[in-house]
Amino acid sequence: MKALILNSGLGHRMGVLTSEHPKCMTEISARDTILSRQLKLVAEAGIKEVVMTTGYFDEILVNYCHSLNLQLNYTFVNNPVYDKTNYIYSIYCAKDHLRDEDIVLMHGDLVFESEVFDKVIASDVSCMTVSSTLPLPEKDFKAVIGEGRVKAVGIEFFTDAMAAQPLYKLCKNDWNVWLDEICAFCENDDRKCYAENAFNKVSDKCLIYPLDVKDALCGEIDTPEDLAVVYKQIAELENRIVYMCFSTDMIHSGHIAIIKKAQKLGKLVIGVLSDEAVASYKRFPLMPYAERKSLVENISGVAMVIEQKELSYAENIKALKPAYVVHGDDWREGFQRPIRDEVVELLGEYGGKLVEYPYSKTDTYLEMEKLSRAKLSMPDMRRGRLKKLIGMKGLVTAMEAHSGITGLIVENTKVLQDGKTYQFDAMWVSSLCDSTAKGKPDIELVDMTSRFRTIDDIMEVTTKPIIFDGDTGGLTEHFVYTVKTLERMGVSMVIIEDKTGLKKNSLFGTEVQQTQDSIENFCEKIKAGKKAQKTKEFMICARIESLILERGMEDALERAFAFSGAGADAIMIHSRKKDPAEIFEFVEKFREKNQATPIVVVPTSFNAVTEQEFKQRGVNVVIYANQLTRSGFPAMQKTATTILENHRAKEADGMCMSIKEIITLIPEE
Repeated sequence: MKALILNSGLGHRMGVLTSEHPKCMTEISARDTILSRQLKLVAEAGIKEVVMTTGYFDEILVNYCHSLNLQLNYTFVNNPVYDKTNYIYSIYCAKDHLRDEDIVLMHGDLVFESEVFDKVIASDVSCMTVSSTLPLPEKDFKAVIGEGRVKAVGIEFFTDAMAAQPLYKLCKNDWNVWLDEICAFCENDDRKCYAENAFNKVSDKCLIYPLDVKDALCGEIDTPEDLAVVYKQIAELENRIVYMCFSTDMIHSGHIAIIKKAQKLGKLVIGVLSDEAVASYKRFPLMPYAERKSLVENISGVAMVIEQKELSYAENIKALKPAYVVHGDDWREGFQRPIRDEVVELLGEYGGKLVEYPYSKTDTYLEMEKLSRAKLSMPDMRRGRLKKLIGMKGLVTAMEAHSGITGLIVENTKVLQDGKTYQFDAMWVSSLCDSTAKGKPDIELVDMTSRFRTIDDIMEVTTKPIIFDGDTGGLTEHFVYTVKTLERMGVSMVIIEDKTGLKKNSLFGTEVQQTQDSIENFCEKIKAGKKAQKTKEFMICARIESLILERGMEDALERAFAFSGAGADAIMIHSRKKDPAEIFEFVEKFREKNQATPIVVVPTSFNAVTEQEFKQRGVNVVIYANQLTRSGFPAMQKTATTILENHRAKEADGMCMSIKEIITLIPEE
């Protein structure tokens, strides 16, 4: 595609403003002339070839174009009789450079906003800019519209017409037809009319369609009064707010491309998602918010960077009232569709617009994402993430996983609700679920070597932090080696309970014989474990069984303060009652003296309490300890029974996920 810019007119009506240079060099802002703005938009659109007709001040114009240092190849064609002909003859003079090309044609005194130009360039058919909202001008172009096409263009038409401006996208075949007629006019010495007079003769063959730009800036500057109006409009354009949001900690060429497009629409404000929002929506950020914000602030042309606290744009849109929100078109379908719908609704309340550009995940981007996931899955990166998440979010959630596939379910399950995304922050590797998956009783029968293999299976395909159920921790001498192994593997936390002897599940309470360890012995075990670890990130959590064993609140609190004093990084309080009152009482009394140590709960029995209430009361970690196991077995049992009853598998299909859906959960690498 070539750009054809007509700059051979005299511009007498501009008075002294055009006494030393052609009209196209008139300043329309502190940064641009009419022509420099046009040429920048042409270059940004990827057009390389510019054919420009010239007249008076020919040399000044040529030198000026080269001084702009744009990546454009110019062909200048002088109309030697510019003062005796109209621009139809200038086009004729340049005909040898224009045939058999797609052309974007504009007059050199035309000012338009970038969104208009983008639409013209993107048109699949030949088009001319018109406005259905502006009144018909007395002395300027109107386009007669019929059968959805432009039938005629001129200043004399008022019936079935729209205000029109000489900004065209002309596909090769249509342009050749029009150019042939322009040549015929000029060779018949009809050189003082508009080029559109020639178009009107062949409009049934040169098929040009109206592109309605409505109230968007697209107008010619013929007089100083026009210049004053446009100068004000340009200032408004440059100061209107354009908003877009990034979560990324990796800026690549796709981001820069969309930022450049957004900058053309006005003053660009970029929202950077908070660490909590990124961790909830996508993956744990490799770079914290402050560094991601600084990264974006250093991109040329970004006016301001602010925090976007949630995936929802609502708070920032209400505060900024942006004229435009810019986004890739990838959110039209799928998980972010409700966010997009909310943005459209909010913008509609005051006349803002959503601008979407084609989104493409390049091979480079996909490779970068793959490398990011690989980095997040590495032991040294994964180990410290739980502690960071607790500090970042206040409350984190963990779901049990007992295999690679259940780990992938925990890794990838997310919901969008009230403008926020929710997903599990961590995985709980439970001895109960691990034993059950192997068909063995939960009495520490499955040895640590086997349980470590389960961790390996999960870690191989996921990136989220892992909390390990260490049961009693075993002998202190054994626990030391367990800590070293888990830390080396990249596990974030081990939870050990203050009991001794053969393990019995806590939910049996006093129904079975269970022995609680002494405070002194358990403190020594915690101290030994802390001494054995090599990093500050690994956490040892002390699980208190006093409420399970009905030893009372005072015993639970005494142990909690002693264990945290011995170095426990977190305290887990457990109860088998459906009423959460004793849990709430414990948390309240512990928090009166200790505000810092994280509190962990496993609401298997007291499951009516919401995460938000736990957080408000001072809980930091909520573990859903066995729900995947408990929901999976009934479904499998029902499927097996259905097949036996019907002696075929058809009736069971409705209970089954397709193999294709299962495979999509599994990463290819």
